[in-house]
Amino acid sequence: MSHYNAVVPRILSLDEGTTSARSAIYGETGRCLGMDALPVDSAYPNPGWVEQEPMAIWRAQMESARRVLDKTGTPASDVVAIGITNQRETTVVWDRETGEPAAPAIVWQCRRTADDCARLAASPEAGLITARTGLVIDAYFSATKIRWILENVPGAREKARDGRLLFGNIDTWLIWKLTGGDTHATDISNASRTMLLNIDTGRWDVDLLRLFDIPAGMLPEVRPSSGSFGVAAAEHLGAEIPIRGVAGDQQAALAGQACFRAGLSKNTYGTGCFALLHTGSALPVSKNRLVATRAASLGNGDRQFAIEGSTFIAGAAIQWLRDKLGILKTAAESEAMAASLRDNGGVYFVPALVGLGAPHWDADARGVITGITAGTTSAHLARAALEAIAFQTRELVDAMQADSGEHLRELRVDGGASVNNFLMQFQADILGSPTVRPADVETTALGAAYLAGLAAGYWKSTDELESFWRAERRFEPSMDAGVRDRLYGEWKQAVRRCRLETGNT
Repeated sequence: MSHYNAVVPRILSLDEGTTSARSAIYGETGRCLGMDALPVDSAYPNPGWVEQEPMAIWRAQMESARRVLDKTGTPASDVVAIGITNQRETTVVWDRETGEPAAPAIVWQCRRTADDCARLAASPEAGLITARTGLVIDAYFSATKIRWILENVPGAREKARDGRLLFGNIDTWLIWKLTGGDTHATDISNASRTMLLNIDTGRWDVDLLRLFDIPAGMLPEVRPSSGSFGVAAAEHLGAEIPIRGVAGDQQAALAGQACFRAGLSKNTYGTGCFALLHTGSALPVSKNRLVATRAASLGNGDRQFAIEGSTFIAGAAIQWLRDKLGILKTAAESEAMAASLRDNGGVYFVPALVGLGAPHWDADARGVITGITAGTTSAHLARAALEAIAFQTRELVDAMQADSGEHLRELRVDGGASVNNFLMQFQADILGSPTVRPADVETTALGAAYLAGLAAGYWKSTDELESFWRAERRFEPSMDAGVRDRLYGEWKQAVRRCRLETGNT
């Protein structure tokens, strides 16, 4: 009798986030068969600055990928495609010939170019930038980060003009490394976060490149999110594997939540908080200081858009309580601490640790805790941090509803903090709308897998993917409307106090 090992096709998803590099294996019904994660450290060399080492990111991502293949017993030869999703806007510049980074990666949270952005926002070119990109001018996005590297790293400007330097967000860096330098590409969703892409045409904008003095030769080729991004060399994972799906983390989460059609929305609770509303083929124009972004494209010539609101600090506030103040041993403890109290005791936390994102866009804002009394305990601080996540999401949802003219029917939620039942119930209460948690809250990695699987023919259509989506728990609002309005009003007052100190109210 002959014996053989049947090939069981799988999808490998690489999910490189701000605090960890994760890898996951998916089967044909979209079920996660295994996940592995390794931490990624950040450095804070100056107030408001955030950096990471590109080679450390690469090593962590590869190690987590090898570990999940081993953990699930998946030979690399059984992987039909790789999907990549990544922390967006984080900027890497490296030498085309040596492959060495020219500088540490400047993380999306980094505020070092805030003054540069303030000057741009007050310049005659401000309207052009927003009209072409759909973005608010902010240090969040990649363009001013690239310019900072070119202007502050010795020899970088000259190397860039000579064609020696390449730019990429984390997706592009991983693709370039995986393919041994054969592919220098990004997808449309990541490209739309650079402040260099014409969001309407989907092409790099010549006028913006001139304005930021960035050589076009540094930029990666823009491709559909579900498509071809080269082949990962066998030396990395044990076999050659096509890279078939790429999307920025929030657009990937939108896909992972099966939000492929206009009107569907999700909120991801990660380091920051990111709410997206799919608008289909309609390019949104926000009147409430949200941003237009490209949703993941499916390679069929489609143009897919979303309106997005981003807050910089969400789960990171809990990490701050744990790592800097030492009042938590684990992030999970925050749930029981918050639930142990009858109410918040009048304590509010505005976690502007690296400024405020949407809808305020105040780079100078710094964190504020109000309402502290002699009776305030560590539990009050934990509860205030969780409530702050929900209050910030309410600000984003209010702006989205004002822009779209539609009332939110439900908010699909995902990300690490979405497992916190206290937070999810409070989120539903403060919104006055249900929050719905899916069976798989790691929707970022799932979305990248979906995009790769569609391009590889592993899945046939988005209809098939929509059929996989399952709710694990639905949180219905139960708070009295009067209490809701009072709490949100007191939160808004705390935000005003926070911004009063910057003079940007």
